[in-house]
This record gives sequence, structure tokens and C-alpha cells, in this order.
Amino acid sequence: MESWLSLLAGNCLATSSLGFAAPHPLLVFFALFTSSMYHLVLDPLLLQAARGDPVSRPPAWMMRQAGRYMAVYRKLAKKHPSFRERSETIDLIVEISLQPWEAFHPDGVIIFSDILTPLPAFGVPFDIEEVRGPVIQSPLRSEECLKALHPIDLDKLHFVGESLKILRREVGGQAAILGFVGAPWTIATYIVEGGTTRTYTTIKSMCHTAPHVLRALLSHLTKAIAEYIVFQVNSGADCVQIFDSWGGQLPPNMWEQWSKPYIQELWYHLSCSNDLLRFLRLQIVSLVRKKCPGTPLVLYINGNGGLLERMKGTGVDVIGLDWTVDMADGRKRLGSGISIQGNVDPAYLFSPLPALTDEIQRVVKCAGPRGHILNLGHGVLVGTPEEAVAHFFDVARSIKFDTIAEDHLREERKLVV
Repeated sequence: MESWLSLLAGNCLATSSLGFAAPHPLLVFFALFTSSMYHLVLDPLLLQAARGDPVSRPPAWMMRQAGRYMAVYRKLAKKHPSFRERSETIDLIVEISLQPWEAFHPDGVIIFSDILTPLPAFGVPFDIEEVRGPVIQSPLRSEECLKALHPIDLDKLHFVGESLKILRREVGGQAAILGFVGAPWTIATYIVEGGTTRTYTTIKSMCHTAPHVLRALLSHLTKAIAEYIVFQVNSGADCVQIFDSWGGQLPPNMWEQWSKPYIQELWYHLSCSNDLLRFLRLQIVSLVRKKCPGTPLVLYINGNGGLLERMKGTGVDVIGLDWTVDMADGRKRLGSGISIQGNVDPAYLFSPLPALTDEIQRVVKCAGPRGHILNLGHGVLVGTPEEAVAHFFDVARSIKFDTIAEDHLREERKLVV
């Protein structure tokens, strides 16, 4: 349908007062209305919620829903002990990604990968050691080191594209296929620090001692990550989550300077990847932005309580809340004009199941019936009981917004009486 609308728009242009062709206003309205109806009928529940469309219940998935808490994953990991083998081999990626789908049927199936996976494709080799985790032998800290970087070679990431295509076929329209990337700042922390860190002192110092080098690195990462997102979408991803995992390590004013602009630039690259969308955005900007056909972007920052309003300004469609933010407070601060995701504390999955039920229902009620994707406030913890994960999804499927609305109305009537 979208290609048909694009063709129609190309043949029905009016001439604007500035002398260039512009879509007729009625055509724009018709295209947006028709496309919206198309999404409502055919899109998975998660995408409808991401766009803020009415849904019957909250869609649900979990960050790190494929992983070590599952017995089938631990069994597979014994046969294939290398994480990079598991995350860079098509058959293994698909098998692991589908493990939680087959067990729990979440509303989103996220590809099993890592935010560092694309690094070698633009000139940054890395290893993953059992104890230390990611290790980059030659950290990038000088202008000379920038010469090692090159445009992203997507052929080197063919296993990601092929895996997404297979997942799309396997899942069909029953759930959304989710891709993900690291935000430029978060990826830069690994490249500059040489791996994981608890202090971020090197890269934070670099903001003052070598800002031109850091800006050049972040700009390069932004372009590479934008191309990687488009690659994932073209391969079958319905929605892409941006993990600015370590953005919360920056003071808010520093995040505004060193992370937010590059996430905004990611959005610009993506919105301009389609000529018709770019033209419409230039003409009617905010009116069209959330209604244009496109792939929803989710932004998640660990420790984002002080950044919510700033995150809203990046242009993403969905903001993920970690569990340190009260859902009611988060919804109040962000407003109803943007979708939210989260934010049950992962530790609740170790609690008695009735307590987990109560917390899920509380979070859903606080988030409201529109524009909410149920998730955890962080990834599934190692050792989480699988029956608790199953219960999480069962409760999500049992919630019906029309029933909640009727109960709420009944309570109000009692109060009036």
C-alpha cells in the first residue's frame, strides 16, 4: 500500500507558492488516513501501541527475553560456548531468538545480537572474554586513531539481515520483529574506554581534553548506526530499539551536549531515507510526523529518571522507562502524545506470582490504555524462574482495556451515589 500511495503522490502534485511541486492537501490527508487504517488492520499489536493507536490490551515483550535464564539457551550455550559464535551464526541467532517466542509467545520477537556486533564492519575489532566481557585492544582516543574508521560495510553483517528475514517468515504477522542498536554515545564509551567500565573517566575527560576527536567519533558512529538501522528495517525489523545504556552516566546537561544531538541526527537520517516522507516532513512537519508510515523507534536509557523530558525531544516514537521511575510520574512528565515502554522491576519476577500480577496491573493502569508497551524496567535477570516469565505474559494477555474502563466507570458511579 505504501508504494501505491507514493506513486499516487508523485502523480498528484500541486505547485506551491514557492514554485516547487507539493502534494495536494487532500491527497496528503487521504494518504495519511488510509495508511493509518491499513496499520490498524494489519500491524501487530506492538506496532499499534508504539504509534499510539487504540489497542485492546497492552502488548508485551521483555528486554533480554532470550538468554541465560532459559534452560534451552543454557543447553545450547554449552555446545556453542562462544558468545560471538552464537550471535553471529544465522542458524544459532534464529534458534535463540525464537526460544522465548515458542515458550511464551510475546508480542515482540527481538533478534539475538549485541550492540557491539556492527563494530568490525566500520573498523573497530573487538573480542568478548568470559570474565572481562567486551574488550577493544586499541581504544580510540586520538585524531590519529580516527583514520582506522571507515564507512559501515553491511556485507559483513549479512548474518543479521538473513536472520531477520527468517524471523519475519517464521513469526509472520503474529508478533513484531524487533531490531536494536546502541546509541552513538554508548557505543563510543566502549571504543574509548576499551571495554566496560564503572567510572567512564576516560571518555568524560575526553569531552574536555579532546572534544574534536570525540565529536568526530560520534558523528561517524551516527552515520554508521543510521545505515545499520535502515539495513535492519529493510531485512524485516518492524521496530528498532536504541539502547543508550550508558547515557544515564552523564549529567543531564552533558547528555544534552554529547548524546541527544546524535540521537536526533539518527532520526534525521532515517526520516530522510524516503523521498516522499522527507518531502512531507519539510512541508507539514509536526502535523505529519507521527502519522507518516515508518518504523517506530524506541529509546531506552538505564537510569533515565533525570532525562525523560530531554529524551522526548529526540524525535523517537517510544520512550522506555527503567524501574526507578514511577510509571504514573513518567506518564505525567511525558504526556499522552508519546508512547512509553516498561517498567516492571525485573526483581518482581522472583516474587510470589500474585505480587507480580498486582505490579503488572498497577503499571498498566498507571500507563493508561493507549501508547503503552508492557516490558521490564531492564533486562531479564539471570536465574529468573521461567514460570514467572510465562506468568508475566499470561497476565498481559488477560488484561482487557474495555473491562478496565467499565470497572473505572462503575467505581465513579458508586462515588457519585
